[in-house]
Amino acid sequence: MAKKKTKSLKITQVRSRIGYKPAAKRTLDALGLHRLNHSVIQQDSPSIRGMIKKIEFMLKVEEIG
Repeated sequence: MAKKKTKSLKITQVRSRIGYKPAAKRTLDALGLHRLNHSVIQQDSPSIRGMIKKIEFMLKVEEIG
């Protein structure tokens, strides 16, 4: 059987963390984002999608393969 290919997400921070609640800042840290225009690649999973949903106004998300 062929292995199932997992999708990845490219997540980019497009808004500053200054002025937002500590929960939003902790979510950015959990995603691995540290500064404006910083991008990370994460595996697509329900937990990652939930974190993105909480702070979607601060992020740009693209699906990769």
